[in-house]
Amino acid sequence: MNIAIGSDHAGYRYKERIKKLLEEKGHIVKDFGTYSEESVDYPKFIRPVAKAVAAGKFERGIVLGGSGNGEAMTANRVKGIRCAIAWDLRSARLSREHNDANVLSLGQRMLAIEEVLEIVELWLETEFEAGRHVQRIQQLDE
Repeated sequence: MNIAIGSDHAGYRYKERIKKLLEEKGHIVKDFGTYSEESVDYPKFIRPVAKAVAAGKFERGIVLGGSGNGEAMTANRVKGIRCAIAWDLRSARLSREHNDANVLSLGQRMLAIEEVLEIVELWLETEFEAGRHVQRIQQLDE
């Protein structure tokens, strides 16, 4: 799978660990930055991830910050993006099954790295259920 990834300074360390996991699993990963823990404005790194996913250049995107909230808000301003914040396995699974989330937002200050790596793997493996959920997703872009 082709995956776009980006973070601000508060998500940088986890972004680097997630990239390593994804590459080990055979995914193609494009890092949109940031490239250090030096303070930055997250929209500069999150918006390009969202735009690339919305344009179809990547199948999925992962964005990270301190809590994941600002990153999700930024990504969701791009038409066609359905970015979900996941703080546990259940929220990650449901974001795919019911909402067909194409971007995942994670908070480095909210979870241990082991939890984050489990969430990422589950989120990537989970299929969209379609059915009754399709019309709801279509309404998001109306």
